[in-house]
Formats: sequence, structure tokens, C-alpha cells
Amino acid sequence: MSYENPWIYLERPFSSDDIDDFYGFVYNITNLINGRQYIGRKYFWSYRKPPGKKRKVKQESDWKKYYGSCPELKEDIKSAGNKIFFKREILSLHKTKGTCNYEETKQLFLNNVLSESLDNGAPAYYNSNILGRYMRKDYGNFGRNTDSDT
Repeated sequence: MSYENPWIYLERPFSSDDIDDFYGFVYNITNLINGRQYIGRKYFWSYRKPPGKKRKVKQESDWKKYYGSCPELKEDIKSAGNKIFFKREILSLHKTKGTCNYEETKQLFLNNVLSESLDNGAPAYYNSNILGRYMRKDYGNFGRNTDSDT
């Protein structure tokens, strides 16, 4: 494979040749040390305006070396010392930005990322919010004892 710790899609490594006409993908990253996961989305293409130019140029994004935008996940990757301890899976491929964004949000809710916990009581997912509107602190019961929904 042409890059380190490749993304896996349908049980095989995913490469630039597999992009075809897809715009982006929804993914799951699993920390193989503690079992925590992160669900997100990434686009295959970036549109940048080169210095001194008038038009934007389409180029392949950094998707091959991408490990999510979550600071807590990034810190765990750094402290693990090796990215091989993190499994990167592509859950679905999408031809438009809109369907990619929709599927990410759908997966976040379907997987209960704000409220699921591991056997030790820690949050099962690194995701701390959905759309910047729904927060783990409001829906998860990690380390607090509440009997009501108020």
C-alpha cells in the first residue's frame, strides 16, 4: 500500500485509485488499546486558490494521513506512540458533500456516540458533540448520578 496504516473499506485497503467519482466518506477510527471509537467524515478533494492565481484548483486532500479532528483522539494517538494501534475503517462512500454530511450525522445518532459507555464507565466514543448542538455533557451519564431528565 502506498501509505501508512491504510483506510480499510469492505475488508481491503482503500487507495487513490478507488476514489473514482466519490466526493468523500464516513469513517470510524477505533483505538485498539482502550476500545474507544470516533466517527467522522472526510472529503477526498480540497479546493484551494494558489497564491497569485484567480481560480481555485481541485486537488486530492490529505485523507490518507487523516486521523480525525478530535483533540482527545489526537492526544491518544500521540501517547500511543504508533498509529498502528488505531484501526481506520471507511463505513460508506458518497458522491456529494450533502450525502456525506447527512450520513455522518445519521451514524453519530445511530451509534449513540454521546451516551454509550465502555465497561469501565468511560465514554465509548471520542465524539463530544453532534453538529455543535448536541453535547455529550447533556446526554451522557459519565461519572454523575442522575435519576431524572431535567
